[in-house]
Amino acid sequence: MRRHEAFSEYFTDTFGKRMLDRTYAAVIAKSAPARADALSLFNQAVKGGCSRDLLTCGAGDSIQTAAGWMSRRRCSSILVRDGGGRIIGILTDNDLRQKVIAAGLPAARPVAEIMSTPVIAIPEHALVFEALMAMMQQGIKHIGVSDPTGQIIGVVTNQDVLGVQGQSPLFLIRDIASAAGVPKIAQHAERLPLLVQGLIRAGTPSGQLNQFITTVSDAVLRKVLVLVLKDMEPPPVRFVFMIMGSEGRHEQTLKTDQDNAIVYDDPAAGAAEAVRAYFLTLGDRVCTGLDRCGYRFCHANVMARNPMLCQPLSIWKRRFSDWIHTAEAEDLLYSSIFFDFRGGYGQTALIDELRGHLMESLVGWSGFFRHLTQNALLHKPPLGFFRNFVVESKGEHRNKFDIKRAMLPIVDYARVYALKHGVTETNTLERLHQLMQKEVLPAKDYSEIEQGYGFMMQLRFARQVRAVVEENAPPDNYVNPKELSGLEQRLLKEIFIRIGNLQTRMSFDFTGEP
Repeated sequence: MRRHEAFSEYFTDTFGKRMLDRTYAAVIAKSAPARADALSLFNQAVKGGCSRDLLTCGAGDSIQTAAGWMSRRRCSSILVRDGGGRIIGILTDNDLRQKVIAAGLPAARPVAEIMSTPVIAIPEHALVFEALMAMMQQGIKHIGVSDPTGQIIGVVTNQDVLGVQGQSPLFLIRDIASAAGVPKIAQHAERLPLLVQGLIRAGTPSGQLNQFITTVSDAVLRKVLVLVLKDMEPPPVRFVFMIMGSEGRHEQTLKTDQDNAIVYDDPAAGAAEAVRAYFLTLGDRVCTGLDRCGYRFCHANVMARNPMLCQPLSIWKRRFSDWIHTAEAEDLLYSSIFFDFRGGYGQTALIDELRGHLMESLVGWSGFFRHLTQNALLHKPPLGFFRNFVVESKGEHRNKFDIKRAMLPIVDYARVYALKHGVTETNTLERLHQLMQKEVLPAKDYSEIEQGYGFMMQLRFARQVRAVVEENAPPDNYVNPKELSGLEQRLLKEIFIRIGNLQTRMSFDFTGEP
């Protein structure tokens, strides 16, 4: 018991967190030589690179007046204040091009008619990398910087970020968005491993790496869908391209395949077959395009090209109801990824409706959670009775263990408790954070799990980078514990012990058995 208390203290104090970072850095150093400028982008607080000499105008000022001020100050944006002096919006050079010049809007109109509102902002203590990710995800080139009171104190532009590091990941997103066809998308996507390598060298936390890779995947999906839809008739009804698994959780790594589906509005009477044929064609073309871009076909055929996974909303609702109300444990064995879904492209209102149906259907069905837990308990941490690592005994991965499988108990734990307590988020760490806020998960336990999960994800990235950089091989998830330092091994063993304790608690909560 004392050992676990010490473990908790280790992971929750500042020193422990620093040691995790240092351990990660040591792992990376084995496969990635240091660069002098590696830390320039990601270890800077955004407040150090933002412009604090705010250019502002009133909401009632004319567009021409605001544009004149922007020109004289050589600024690509101007913040907009209301009558009380509060910042309520932003006008950018892109707004001027698209909303005024291209649309033929008179320049005498007030700024309030074309400004972007509210101003998307990040805290001043956030890293430049976080500003980069926010701009990539929102599709914007300017982002506000706020002080602890929420007041806008500055603006960061994409040019500011590019000035910090010339080979910014922004270029990759831009190039994917402007690609003329699937071959060009595939060519751009091939740059991802090297970009990730650079991010890892800079000490980027694993959660941010997951976020970046998922953002790139989302960009590829959107572009492939745009290109495919361009060559087809308009969709006969509303639809959403649904993504699941690691991408659905925003937890993608360099080794990934497809897990997707299509949800569409129930068609009118007599149109079912034609609508179904349309979306099956769409699913096949999109999945084929993604495969050509490096996102390989799912070996289990969990893809939108599978007729079973290309269905109207009513069928999807019925399927989730069946899983919850009538399925046995073995029926749910390969269905857990379906509970990590989100919208990738299209009408996300369909996703919201499906998720609402799911959450309502779960209420009072303890048998479902028992079955889900039974399956989750099949994934044991690779640690033997005598605290030895359990590794493959033969084959290509002899003397290694799968770090992805070692992480699954935490993913499963977060999923089961999130579904039980009405948490709609799909990301594992966000699920855990919301469970802590709901007081389902004690703060100390949350900190332990968060740090342990992050450390394992870091080891996973380190292994994948080594495979690509040193071995010129496809990335994999297999770690040889003998290649880890003594500290790394001890950390992993303590994490695995803690995971075992979490599984004991989950078993007791949902099956009544320790």
